[in-house]
Amino acid sequence: MEKTYKVLIQGTVTGVGFRYSTVREARRYGDLRGYVRNKDSRTVECVVQGDEEELTSFVEWLKQGPPGARVQSCEVSELTTSKRLEPFRISF
Repeated sequence: MEKTYKVLIQGTVTGVGFRYSTVREARRYGDLRGYVRNKDSRTVECVVQGDEEELTSFVEWLKQGPPGARVQSCEVSELTTSKRLEPFRISF
C-alpha cells in the first residue's frame, strides 16, 4: 500500500552530504518519490512517497544517515494526499 511520510531529521545533518546521500539511497528503492531539503542549520526535511515496506526501510536509513551525520532525532508523520509526487530529488 502506498503512503506519504514527512520526516524531520535533527542533529548534525547539514554540511555532511546528508541530502545527496538521501537522494542516492531513495533511488536504490526504485520508485520512491518526493524531496529532501535543509530546513535550518540542524534540521533536514524529507517528504517521501512510495510502498509502505520500502518507506519503512528508507526511514530506518534516515535515522542513521550517511557517515559524518549525527542524527539526534527523527520525527515521522504520515501525510494525507492523493497527489503523486515527482521522482525523488533535492529541493532548495
